[in-house]
Amino acid sequence: MKPVYINSVGSVSAQKTFDNTEFLNEITDYNGTVINVIDPNYKEYIPPAAARRMARGIKMSTVSSKNALTEAGLENVDAIIVGTGLGCIGDSERFVSDIIKNDEQYLTPTRFIQSSHNTVAGQIALNLGCKGHNFTFVHSAISFESSLIDAKMMLENDEANSILVGGVDELVDHHVDTHRLIGHVKKEAVASKDVLNSKTEGMVMGEGSHFFVLSTEKAPSCYAELLAVRTYNTLSKERLEQKINLFLEGQNIAIEDIDLVILGNNGDVNFDDYYEKLSTGMFKDTAQAYYKHLSGEFDTATGFAFWMANKILKTQHIPSVTKLNAIEPSYLKTILIYNQYRGENHSLTLIRKC
Repeated sequence: MKPVYINSVGSVSAQKTFDNTEFLNEITDYNGTVINVIDPNYKEYIPPAAARRMARGIKMSTVSSKNALTEAGLENVDAIIVGTGLGCIGDSERFVSDIIKNDEQYLTPTRFIQSSHNTVAGQIALNLGCKGHNFTFVHSAISFESSLIDAKMMLENDEANSILVGGVDELVDHHVDTHRLIGHVKKEAVASKDVLNSKTEGMVMGEGSHFFVLSTEKAPSCYAELLAVRTYNTLSKERLEQKINLFLEGQNIAIEDIDLVILGNNGDVNFDDYYEKLSTGMFKDTAQAYYKHLSGEFDTATGFAFWMANKILKTQHIPSVTKLNAIEPSYLKTILIYNQYRGENHSLTLIRKC
């Protein structure tokens, strides 16, 4: 099968990542239970009149996708694939509120049109004039990984040459309040640096948009090769190491070949033991990193991890703020990303330096 290259990245997150020339040089610290993105100057990317009608998720994705395309040196792609857990939930919420407030009368269609999950992929396609494969995966915490899998299969089967792949989720008050009620969000504010030591239930909620250009052709801007992606709906802690070993064996890679493992610790005392099992077990002699103290937890948070992994390979540098242990690899070639949310929707993503 043809190799699949990651030729560019684009990110809008709770850190200053929309500037592709930097890599976590300046860290923004938080102390709370919810983390919003650092908004770029949208006027530099979107006409103000258009931006006023856009949901936040669309604006974030417009910026991150444009940055990815610019870095790859492309004006268009053969396909657009997006993963999202909640879509443009802000417009969905406002549309339903308008129905109630206006007694089901005098409703404008804009919010309804922009409230669907596939709005982001559709809007990007309209802006680019892309008439190819356009698909949105809504698979909870493996939505982004589902997009990667679809793109990888298309490229390997010669169905496309270049694909824009992304993951996006936005924060809205009603969604946050709902998760607070069911105990999924931490009850007390916690500082970014103390997330892993909080020893409390729940997570710090976040948002973000991350886009990448995948291609069968290696561009000068290439970051890494996407080797494999695997997802599991359910997976017990007892079988976790076995599944990871089988995943790596399928790629003819040994544990010793992994230079860095990026784990999805979010500080939830009830579920971080999945990661602790790996960090003290099969990966105890491997360099380890984490990221959700910087991005927050959301359905497509692994987009931030994927962005971070590619940046690490290209710069050959693991930012100190992301390190889980003191092991320093002499050379960074292969990175494994592992994530799960509340014991479900586990994912493994393997990339290798070009």
